[in-house]
Formats: sequence, C-alpha cells, structure tokens
Amino acid sequence: MSDKIKIIIDADPGIDDAAAISIALNNPQLDVRLITTVAGNVTVDKTTINALKLVKFFEAQVPVAKGAALPLLKPFEDAARIHGESGMPGYDFSGYGEPINKDAVTAMYETLMAEPTPITLVPTGSYTNIALLLRLHPDVISKIERIVAMGGSISGGNMTSSAEFNVFTDPHAAEIVYKSGIPVVMIGLDITLKALLTAPSIEKLSGLNESGKMLHALITHYGDGGEQGVPMHDVNTIFYLLHPEAITTKEYWVDVVTEGPAIGETVADIRGAYHDGKTNAQVAIDIDTEFFNEWMLAEVAKMK
Repeated sequence: MSDKIKIIIDADPGIDDAAAISIALNNPQLDVRLITTVAGNVTVDKTTINALKLVKFFEAQVPVAKGAALPLLKPFEDAARIHGESGMPGYDFSGYGEPINKDAVTAMYETLMAEPTPITLVPTGSYTNIALLLRLHPDVISKIERIVAMGGSISGGNMTSSAEFNVFTDPHAAEIVYKSGIPVVMIGLDITLKALLTAPSIEKLSGLNESGKMLHALITHYGDGGEQGVPMHDVNTIFYLLHPEAITTKEYWVDVVTEGPAIGETVADIRGAYHDGKTNAQVAIDIDTEFFNEWMLAEVAKMK
C-alpha cells in the first residue's frame, strides 16, 4: 500500500528499543525497510544480536545491518547498568539469524537510493550511523523525508544534569544531524519522562499473548523508572509516527554542545534570539500519556 510510512530504524536494543521495534514490525501502517544497529545501550555486537532476535521472533522479512562500534570522537560509554549485560535480559529467545553482508551506512545508502520516494529515518540510539551516512554520501539527503529521533532534552538530562543519553553518547554525530538541513523531530526526555508505562499497564502485558509475555519479561528487567511507571523512551518515536496529534511539538533552533561539562546538551533557542528566526527541529514538549498507555497495550494485543 502506497500510504504506508516507509522507515529505517537505527537502534541500539536495549529494552525500550525492543518495544519500539516490536510495534513497528507489527503495525500495518509502517513499512520497515531496514534495521541498522549501533553501539549505545550495549556494544554493537550485542545490539545486533538483539535486533536479530526480534526479527526472528516476529518472523519479519526485514534485513539487519551492523553499524558503528564507537562514537565519532567521544569515548564509548554504555548503559548496561540500565539494560543489563546483554541489553535484553529476561526472555529466552529461540536463537537468531545473521546480519546482511553490508555495513549499516552502505545498507542505509542503498536502501534510500533505491526508493522512488523519500524514507523517514527513526534513530533510537546514538546517531553515529546517520552522521557517517550524511558525511560519506551527501547525495542521499534528498532521499530522507525526515528524521524522527529519540534523544535530547530542553529540560534537563538523564546522563548528566543537562545531557540525554543518545545525544551524550555521540554529540558530534548529533551536531551533524541537526545541522544537516533535513527536517528533524526531536522526541526527547521532555515527553518520554511523561509517557510512563504504568505498573497496571505493565502487568496487563503478560496476559495478552506471547509477544506481551516477551515484552513484560524485558520491561520488568529494565533499570529505569520508579513507582510512577517506566519510561518507554524509544517507543515514543513510533507513537509520534502513528499519532502525531497526541504529541505537542514546537519549532526551535537546536544546537548540540560537543565539549566541556555540558557535553551532549541540546540547547533550544527558546527566545528565538540567535538564529535570525530560523528553526531546525520540531521539539516534542507534551504528550497524551493516558492514550499512550492505551495505545501501547492495544498494539501489543494485535501481535502473535
């Protein structure tokens, strides 16, 4: 169907990535053309295995390409303390396949160039692969419709007081993305820390089906969140693609700090004072959290 939203998911699974990929692979409105992996929550070897496990679990015919093992310049720092040593603990997947014999940047480039119409990129990890793609193949820019990116914050961080994890992991890559001229939707902590999957919602997952059992097992091993619920950060990108009306965005110019104590901070020109009135991102600032919970349960209920 021509009205499907064609996407490439660039991820570092990761528990919330796993939930985002699960929904994307099963929603009929989305056409996942490729999954690429990057180092982030855990090493790229592990994130690639995790992506392959999900593709096999859902019997999806989607290629997986392994990407960058390190950020462009900054030393690598994972989030295994949050996502566990494997990145996706708690569920026994029955094996996994092999990544395709192309690196993530080559696979993205070839997939984008082969399409008659532009594709949306959905990064849910650091943006290293996308930055390399834009630097090595600038001719690809016209083939990218937009970048709906989990990452950033204009209200404080989760790695430092000012920096969100995905941007902090590779701030130089994030800077390239925000300066690319491609439309960017920033799905950051400003909404992902509001869109908590509540304890009752998490409990309901396991009773839905095998997919719900799998996601329940992963989410209950997630070292993020608290009494109010668990933030499903990356799932918000898929929610935005399917229900943009449930998320409030505001246009800002966003700069990325690439050095010093605020490294990884995304700074929005909220006063519109410094960029001649120009903007480079739609920043998500509010979300219908009740609908998010209902929607996520409904999406999982439709799975196997």
